[in-house]
Amino acid sequence: MDTAQGARSTTGLVLTGGGARAAYQVGVLGAIAQIRRDCAAAPSNPFPVITGTSAGAINAAVLACGSDDFDGTAAALHDVWWNFSAEQVYRADAFKMVRTGARWMTMFTIGWAITRWRRARPRSLLDNAPLQELLTRMVQPQRLQAMMNEGHLDALAVTASSYGSGRHVTFYDARQDIVPWTRSQRIAVRERVTVAHLLASSAIPFVFPAMSLGLHGQSEYFGDGSMRQSAPISPAIHLGAKRILVIGAGRMHEPPGQRVVSADYPSPAQIAGHALSSIFLDALAFDVERLRRINATLALLPEAARAATALRPIEVLVIAPSQRLDDIAARHVQSLPPAVRAMLRGVGVSGEGQGGRGAALASYLLFEAPYTRELIALGAADTLARRDAVADFFGWDRRAQRRSVPEPSTFERDNRPG
Repeated sequence: MDTAQGARSTTGLVLTGGGARAAYQVGVLGAIAQIRRDCAAAPSNPFPVITGTSAGAINAAVLACGSDDFDGTAAALHDVWWNFSAEQVYRADAFKMVRTGARWMTMFTIGWAITRWRRARPRSLLDNAPLQELLTRMVQPQRLQAMMNEGHLDALAVTASSYGSGRHVTFYDARQDIVPWTRSQRIAVRERVTVAHLLASSAIPFVFPAMSLGLHGQSEYFGDGSMRQSAPISPAIHLGAKRILVIGAGRMHEPPGQRVVSADYPSPAQIAGHALSSIFLDALAFDVERLRRINATLALLPEAARAATALRPIEVLVIAPSQRLDDIAARHVQSLPPAVRAMLRGVGVSGEGQGGRGAALASYLLFEAPYTRELIALGAADTLARRDAVADFFGWDRRAQRRSVPEPSTFERDNRPG
């Protein structure tokens, strides 16, 4: 094995959750492909270990299926997210909204008695049947096996949370024999990753229906893998990654200065958005901080003491949005289908003011091109602004980089004034 191949085999990718916010990841991945080409680096898959949660699990599975052509697969993901519409993820016509969302809201206002009587217990706010159709076209489990057999991929892992047992479960498949791990309230299970696992991992609580998956010979219903996820980086480490690129779906640090806030009582949408942000965003910041503390502690130990511990330093590079995605979402609430917009307006979502009231909730459901395109452009810009750090992380030759002014992105070209 040559040096480049050996280095390649230790690199992991962690894609976090966040619904429509995962469009940001696509911009980052495209920029990484561009930086690699600029550095004239080898075209092999830069991420033999790929892990994902929620919408990040979907992007992770697509990348894994196309790990023999990273640049082409990143471009294919770009095309999907660049032209996204909500109808590709959930039923958004008025009739379907009445059958799902309105009936679901009625359950809370009138009670379970009527829904029992009508035998019409709704399972979620939205019907994500279109997403299942999209994933069936984009993710082929048999291709995952081929990628591992051919050496393009070492491991893929996606996570989901059991509503029955309360356990956080990482489902993984790997080229090598990797013993499943068990930690407090989280376990790993080795099995072939399917579309059902992706639907379970991305089932935002209350919004999308839970999925039934087999676990140790029994069926359990699973929801979004970001719930109860205390260590999002851990699966990549267990699967053999020695250095890890993490792509977040929200700001890791708030900018200095006082943010304008409303003195009004929070709407249900604001409360729901706050809850979702705590599910999707907080665990990553804590895990990155913990990993860096461990690295700093190990660096202080004498060599003999480091050799005696099972802990190893893990190089980590985090790329996260430089802007608040809530603020971006507030500008695009009107892009949502009328029925969805009306439903969200009923719980307090508006696109007015800094961040908009309830815009955090909308930011997870805005699978519409005007919003996803801006997130893709932001992901690309944030990554290209750190091109030297990216090149150093992968060990690519920065001296080979072209320093000419980059071509404007498609988003920039399509949104020039006039």
